Amino acid sequence: MTDRPIDPDVDLHVPAQRTELHWPVLAAIAAGGALGALARYAVQTALPAAPGGFPWATFWINVSGCLLIGGLMVVITEVRRAHPLVRPFLGVGVLGWFTTFSAYVVDVLRVVGAGAPVTGLAYLVGTMVAALVAVAAGMWLTRRVTGAPAVAR
Repeated sequence: MTDRPIDPDVDLHVPAQRTELHWPVLAAIAAGGALGALARYAVQTALPAAPGGFPWATFWINVSGCLLIGGLMVVITEVRRAHPLVRPFLGVGVLGWFTTFSAYVVDVLRVVGAGAPVTGLAYLVGTMVAALVAVAAGMWLTRRVTGAPAVAR
């Protein structure tokens, strides 16, 4: 186990960090979020879902984003120390806004409301399973590529 804090940007044990605003962190998240949201919009525009059809765009956005988040977290916590704004920019901003689990819930309701409850259930369960597998796969693959040891937690 590492002695580095889980969130290197804010240490809530430091009273001053509980109340002060972190403008550079917020700016990094906002800039990354704009890029991630634009990328998500592009994918969803390119792959529209038919009413009652499986929402493939949102599915692949969430799964690929989870794969990348798994890899990113290994790189910045196990492989090398990253600049303090890398995780907020890439993890929370770009990938956090690229993945769209709120749209996932809306898609489930839309599909079920269109009279396709089996498709909705498959999408509901399939996305969660695929997203969790993708995070683990991203971590595993990144450790294999970088030679980082698996960290026992």
